[in-house]
Amino acid sequence: MPESSGLLQTAIQAATEAGGFLKAHVGKVKNVRIKEGEGRNLVSEVDQNSERMIIDMILSRYPDHSILAEEGGTGGASSEYRWIIDPLDGTTNFLHGIPAFCVTIGIEHKGRMMAGVVYDPNLDELFVAERGKGATLNGAPLRVSRTATLSESLLVTGFPYDIADNPDHAIERFIGFLKASRGVRRLGSAALDLCWVAAGRFDGFWEVNLHPWDTAGGIVVVEEAGGTVTDFLGNRGDIMHKQILASNGLLHTRMIDILAGITSASR
Repeated sequence: MPESSGLLQTAIQAATEAGGFLKAHVGKVKNVRIKEGEGRNLVSEVDQNSERMIIDMILSRYPDHSILAEEGGTGGASSEYRWIIDPLDGTTNFLHGIPAFCVTIGIEHKGRMMAGVVYDPNLDELFVAERGKGATLNGAPLRVSRTATLSESLLVTGFPYDIADNPDHAIERFIGFLKASRGVRRLGSAALDLCWVAAGRFDGFWEVNLHPWDTAGGIVVVEEAGGTVTDFLGNRGDIMHKQILASNGLLHTRMIDILAGITSASR
């Protein structure tokens, strides 16, 4: 990826400054609305202002680059580069004062995710990865866990905003993994879920109905930490997929078996 150093430093600066802005505004939100057609998906002026900070910084340095962001997008449609941004992943946590939210930025070059930055301002943890160069947490190398047995694993998941409709057998799959693993957690931030798999805190993560900005940065972090990211059938991870399965690699086939078994049993 040409100019990788400058691009990555811009992503790091944008993520950390936006993260500081988020932390400073916990408990100070004035306007909250529900996104049209998404009954539980909330957005506030803090999300929008965080996104504007990030976009302004990127375009001030790379005015021709394309941007895809949760609250909007801009930039050159013909650019080889696309920045994929979630200015506040974990909005519901943020609005309730729960310290589990982050800023995530992915950089795509010629259609392939090449770098990812995720910043958790609450723990001051900065996850950074560049394709082929590894992943780090606050500068220290990251590596996924070595847990090889699903019964000994700690997993994490998230529930889509339309969970009441049970999309893609989400409830049955949660129950299946709850029975098969040591435990399942739910943080409320897909980007942190992915990064915590990369850090070895969790052994695996799955979720449905995510958006590209939820996963773009975290996918690179997991893969560069030695993990595996696919859809539920084992196809290579893609930010446009509505399904995501990330693991330490050792558990991946077994997790696919669980997901497939739930689908078969539900027919």
